Amino acid sequence: MPYRSDAWTTAATCPFPPDLLQRIERMAREGPVVIFSSSTCCMCHAAKSLFSGMGASPTVHELDRDPAGRDIEKALLGIVGGALGRPLSTTGTVLPVVFIGGMLVGSMDRVMASHINGTLVPLLKEAGALWL
Repeated sequence: MPYRSDAWTTAATCPFPPDLLQRIERMAREGPVVIFSSSTCCMCHAAKSLFSGMGASPTVHELDRDPAGRDIEKALLGIVGGALGRPLSTTGTVLPVVFIGGMLVGSMDRVMASHINGTLVPLLKEAGALWL
């Protein structure tokens, strides 16, 4: 997984209020697997289903149900785009965004690439999300 990094080094360069970034950091560390999601997003549903099906029981933050959800999503777009070293999306959406063990994995493309290349399960084990 090329850019599994501490998202907060990248977040420090984002033009968002420090309290918002601190909130995202706290939320990202609430469980071994944390998914920032939208309840109406099909890719978010696929990510939640993938982790649940693996037995990882993700902590899910539905941003469309959070009063600060739009701001959190914009900050996540900056964090994920910064981790890639380029803008991520012209549509302004990045969801789902997945953190494992408090570390940024990324959007669904990175999650699926990790699943396919066999690096996802070791990450989940290392984070304590899986015991097998």
